[in-house]
Order: sequence, then structure tokens, then C-alpha cells
Amino acid sequence: MSGPWYSYILASKYHGALYVGLTTDLIGEINAHRRNRIGGLTSLYPIHRLVYFERHADPKIAHDRAGVLKRWHRKWKLELIDAHNPDWDDLYPLIADCSIESGAETQDLPDEALC
Repeated sequence: MSGPWYSYILASKYHGALYVGLTTDLIGEINAHRRNRIGGLTSLYPIHRLVYFERHADPKIAHDRAGVLKRWHRKWKLELIDAHNPDWDDLYPLIADCSIESGAETQDLPDEALC
């Protein structure tokens, strides 16, 4: 598939359960998680809040980054989210109606991906 690719982190609540994923369709993927159309952890527990994502042009880089995030200690993931989204706002509403196709190879929210 062609890019862009997104590595992302979902959370159940502030400092709650976390899920790391990878997709080429961030809005569609998060929507599917929210509707429990993706089996596994996020369909068993309400882990539906998009709290962090990165945009990548290269699928290998995106896949590697998602793998790194999955292997990180929980504390490191919490620190990453706290640094970029200190209130753990759900970013999905901010991107659902926006074009996130612009700019740099990777993007962190909230500033770089808003309309």
C-alpha cells in the first residue's frame, strides 16, 4: 500500500490501558476501533481514545516505529503521550474532519495536524 502510514496510540482514559497500532487510514482505523469492528483488546475494553500518532511516508519506517512503540515500557509510552498531549485529549475529533496529508514525514499532534 502507498502512504502515508500512521503509527498511533489509543488509550482507555488518562494513564489508562494502551494500544499501539499501524495503519494507512488513521480516521477509518480509529472509527473501526470505536465501533468494535477490530477484534482483540480494543473490542474487549473501551480503548478508543486516540492520544498520539505519527505520520510516516515510508512504510518500513512506520512499521519499525510501531514495533518500537509496542516494545517500549509503559512508562516511556506515558511520557511520550504526556509530552505531546498532556491532557490526553481525544485527538480523533480534531482529525476526523481535517486533511492530515500535509507536511513533514512524521507528525505529532496537536499543532501540526490540525485544520
